[in-house]
Amino acid sequence: MQEVLVFGDSLTWGADPQTGARHPYPIRFPSILSKELGDKVYIVADGLGGRNTSFDDFSGPCDRNAARTLPVLLGTHQPLDLVVIMLGTNDLKPYICGLASGAAAGMKRLIQIVKYFPYKSGNIPKILVIAPPPCVAGPGGAPAQNRSISESQALAPAYRALAQAENVAFFDAGQICSASPIDGVHLSAEDTVALGKALLPVVKELLDQ
Repeated sequence: MQEVLVFGDSLTWGADPQTGARHPYPIRFPSILSKELGDKVYIVADGLGGRNTSFDDFSGPCDRNAARTLPVLLGTHQPLDLVVIMLGTNDLKPYICGLASGAAAGMKRLIQIVKYFPYKSGNIPKILVIAPPPCVAGPGGAPAQNRSISESQALAPAYRALAQAENVAFFDAGQICSASPIDGVHLSAEDTVALGKALLPVVKELLDQ
């Protein structure tokens, strides 16, 4: 059995923009992947609301700095065949960083962590970087917590260039789904399902299935 870690924020967790609660398990995008891949692949879905790539955020109840927590998950869930990372939206909060360039720098660090972790098997998992869909205007005219729409639109090209430089796979979620205008950030049930289905052939290819 192959094992995949899907590492992200509230978009991976499955936050419902309408209620703030969690989408039901079957329609979260990692769950769609798990169902479609079947019993030959085990998906570990680790999504945490507020998680960013590499910045401390003490406003939440737990550690949101992915650069500090990712090694714990790599050690816990090894051996891994693939690590999927979709982060960056929370880096765009003005009090965190606010810039796509900061998110890209943090994503580079996460790629390095995956590449150079001391795995017991010695096998380094493949890496898939996903650029989250850009933010859109919310009810007040701006996305939740005043993220910059223009900076969110800069994430995909920055991540694409980074993935090419680091020789890892890249996927632009904004080509498949859109942030909900309810809050300007999170995904509707329909869009999180669409994302899971669109990722299926990408993950299959990376797993050589």
